[in-house]
Amino acid sequence: MRVVAFGGGHGLYASLSALRRVTGELTAVVTVADDGGSSGRLRRELGVLPPGDLRMALAALCGDDDWGQTWSKVVQHRFRSEGELHGHAVGNLLIVALWELLDDPVAGLDWVGRLLGAHGRVLPMASVPIDIEAEVEYDGVVTVVRGQVACAVAPGNVQAISLVPADPPACPEAVQAVRDADWVVFGPGSWFTSVLPHLKVPQLAGALHTTAARRLVALNLAPQPGETEGFSAEKHLEVLREHAPDLTIDVVLADHGVVGEREELEKAADALGGRLVLADVAAADGSPRHDARRLASVLDEIFRGKR
Repeated sequence: MRVVAFGGGHGLYASLSALRRVTGELTAVVTVADDGGSSGRLRRELGVLPPGDLRMALAALCGDDDWGQTWSKVVQHRFRSEGELHGHAVGNLLIVALWELLDDPVAGLDWVGRLLGAHGRVLPMASVPIDIEAEVEYDGVVTVVRGQVACAVAPGNVQAISLVPADPPACPEAVQAVRDADWVVFGPGSWFTSVLPHLKVPQLAGALHTTAARRLVALNLAPQPGETEGFSAEKHLEVLREHAPDLTIDVVLADHGVVGEREELEKAADALGGRLVLADVAAADGSPRHDARRLASVLDEIFRGKR
């Protein structure tokens, strides 16, 4: 089963932590819009793709053995100091070093993947760094905010996003992975800054619209303050449809706990051409995060046509 997962940050980490238990043919396509923290500093100083979300995806693909868990901790480790290294993640520096040595972002990520024993491949969604521009409504006034960090923390409600540049070159390997896939998975994750940007890269969006793969959306367990505060589960699907009106979805996966009116969520899924699957995929401790093993079990049943 060839699966391609889209997203970035903690949401994609959750998705990949589950999917690596389901298939040996897994590709992560990761947003490259981060402009904050260690990634933003490296992006501004060296002109490279922001490595942070790519690093997190690689860490999520590490196995459960000592090798995988040790390397996952190493690449996620951040320096703490009073100097220039403060806040930098080891994995970010490792990835950028390989990019400089190999002069090939994809080859560099593949090398890191082999070092980590990653159960899958990690690719950037675009070959150049991008910025996200968001239309944000606050007190009846709509303003345009630029930058992933600014979009995530701007007061008000995000209405829509666009990319700068508007037509970034897609990573060719990512486009091919989508064309070859059996399933593509969107979410969970920051809806406007991690999930929807993939649909705004023309070449990648074209492959997503024409692939023979089936498409699944995994909904978040809670709205995200600053981006989707006040959003119902169905509102997430409505926004997805607004940004990609011609994209059909086969399955919408949601945890029982996020559903307000089941009928409304079913209508929103149906409007995208899909069916709703409800399952217990949240962590048992009540926190708004997915349990990797529960999510893996449900995804496996969906992929095999048993749910």
